[in-house]
Amino acid sequence: MSELYLVTDADIGCRAGHTVPYVVEEACRAGVRWVQVREKTASTRAFVELAAELKRITQTYGARLIINDRVDVALAVDADGVHVGQDDMPHQLVRKLIGPDKILGLSVNNLAELQEARGTAVDYLGVAAIFPTATKQDTSSLLGLEGLRELCRQTQLPTFAIGGINTGNIQDVIRAGATGAAVVSAICGHPSPYEGTRELIQLIQ
Repeated sequence: MSELYLVTDADIGCRAGHTVPYVVEEACRAGVRWVQVREKTASTRAFVELAAELKRITQTYGARLIINDRVDVALAVDADGVHVGQDDMPHQLVRKLIGPDKILGLSVNNLAELQEARGTAVDYLGVAAIFPTATKQDTSSLLGLEGLRELCRQTQLPTFAIGGINTGNIQDVIRAGATGAAVVSAICGHPSPYEGTRELIQLIQ
């Protein structure tokens, strides 16, 4: 299974001339099997409608559909799981709401947050941020490759590194110990999401 994880961004895709469903279908067609839908501005109705459309796409390709933050949307469309950050609903409560069989991902930004997640029912970690990125304005807490390496050494959970990852550095991220890499702009903003995805997958394989 591909270690490449797509995180959607409607604005970045729009600037490249793409809709979110188009980006997701092209990425899945190229081999992505993890898709996280991140929508910070859409109405609940619009988010549910988008998630339902994306579920049909991900199911076709055998990909996992993960909803960022919004437990209600994930439950409404029977998504495969939910991903939460440190400022979202506490992951222990999310687990109670989604049940034991859904996937639960948690963002961690440092070793202290990793320690707090030990022994909890989290299935994987999103490790952020590795490199400067336009999607995260605050770069004061950048981990860099050495920070990523240390964090990966401290956990047995699967780790997906995120933040400024592209064709020029994705191999370094995997060498540092990450299970996989989560990307936003490198796929959503690529002129051809299919070709962008294929190149990234080839580099990490």
